[in-house]
Amino acid sequence: MKAEADRHFLEGINQFVGHGWPYTAEGVGYPGWRFYAAAVFDEKNPWWITMPDIALYLQRLSFLLRQGEPVNDVTVYLPNSDAWSHFSPSHVDLIEALRERIGSDVVARILESGFNFDFFDDTALQQIGNLEKNTLVLGPNHYRVVVLPGVESIPVDTFHKLEEFVHAGGILIATRRLPNTAPGFSATQAEHNEIRDISRRLFEGSSPPARLVRDENQQLRATLTALLSPDVSLSPVVADIGYVHRKTTDADIYLVANTSNLRQQFKAAFRVKGMHTEWWNPLTGHVSPATAEASQGQGTTVSFDLEPYGTRVLVFSKRTPPQRRKSRTTRLPAAMDLSTEWQVSFGENTASVSMDHLQSWTENEARRFFSGLATYEKSVVVPQRMLQAGIALRLDLGEGKAIAESPLRNGMQAWFDPPVREAAVIYINDKKAGSLWCPPYSLDVTSLLRAGKNKIKIIVGNLAVNYMAGHPLPDYRLLNLRYGMRFQAQDMDKIQAVPAGLFGPIRLIPVSPDKAMD
Repeated sequence: MKAEADRHFLEGINQFVGHGWPYTAEGVGYPGWRFYAAAVFDEKNPWWITMPDIALYLQRLSFLLRQGEPVNDVTVYLPNSDAWSHFSPSHVDLIEALRERIGSDVVARILESGFNFDFFDDTALQQIGNLEKNTLVLGPNHYRVVVLPGVESIPVDTFHKLEEFVHAGGILIATRRLPNTAPGFSATQAEHNEIRDISRRLFEGSSPPARLVRDENQQLRATLTALLSPDVSLSPVVADIGYVHRKTTDADIYLVANTSNLRQQFKAAFRVKGMHTEWWNPLTGHVSPATAEASQGQGTTVSFDLEPYGTRVLVFSKRTPPQRRKSRTTRLPAAMDLSTEWQVSFGENTASVSMDHLQSWTENEARRFFSGLATYEKSVVVPQRMLQAGIALRLDLGEGKAIAESPLRNGMQAWFDPPVREAAVIYINDKKAGSLWCPPYSLDVTSLLRAGKNKIKIIVGNLAVNYMAGHPLPDYRLLNLRYGMRFQAQDMDKIQAVPAGLFGPIRLIPVSPDKAMD
């Protein structure tokens, strides 16, 4: 859910609407009714115990990414006329035709150059397009760069407007070819000639005002960065890192997301200077100062260490955030391994069993098809030296590992084998410490621990699919005979018991206070 939501955020979506919750009438057996084409985000799924925190994550980012205005320097022209002209019988999908005409290279190279972008077409330019100084204005958005991706035909009015944009100081880049025709069967020879004349004026000569990039892969990135300072420059360049930039009257807000299943470490130089920097943690809502490296030129550089599918929000503003207290240097004690000797109870009103070593519930035949909540409990003696000033303690449930990607018929999957299957709520001495349902599977528990004996309780919910795997599945044959095959239930071939529970290693890790809440 998080991996897919983060991709939506990166694409500019900033409002999620929950729909498709299946209704189940009273008396219907577990796991209830399910709608064939909707995710089962309801209380029948055991992982529902962490849905409040998942919803808070989505809520925080949705709200934050609706503040101010987007900062996208580049806009890419949609060659609708070219797409329409290449329609053929049974092939009349505009989105697919545009995808083929634009290709993937131009999009990838723009993003790798450190710029975000939007699309626009002739109608948008005609209805809401204006010029302000050296920018093309479309509604509230201001663009310094316009890219024509392999455009063959373009309306004369559109090309004239882009020529005005160039003469005002805007940057126009054509890739692969130059526009040379006006669109439509009714276009006159004079219009075709006018398109060619504009192309010559803009792109030909010893010092043309616009740029032609023949090879997008080899030249587009270098051309963009030579003409305009990137909004975000990564070192090293990581194709799986995306960002969104919003600007308000008093702040610059950046969401930076790792869309891969591997940890990514890099430095990011932001086109912002003279501002205070803060981390806003979208998982917890915690705000803390961020450490910026020595600024070079007009930017501010910050180091990132992003866990698989990890996200960070970096906020630049004039306000002075509360500074962390500089703690005296303290030698950190060794971590405590808590992976053994847990008492685990499955479901309500059941006797606990000893789990000397963490293992999947499915390894026990009696619990192979169990779907529900299991409670892990143990007592831990925390020595006084681990609670001294200058030390924070994190309860870490493990890191997980990347798994190989494979083709999907539908849907979205995070290619990651986590140490928690699927979600956990943690209590320390009967007080809730938080929930863990995505990397990093670790949280700060310093304030809840005391010297001596401490009680740790972890409630784990798995998936309802395990129960389904051990029971008869719905038989739609009678329904299909009566009404015809109106739908096809998705992923029924995947109904099998999957690993469940905690896999660890579970550790209590001393860290410096600076790292406790990051």
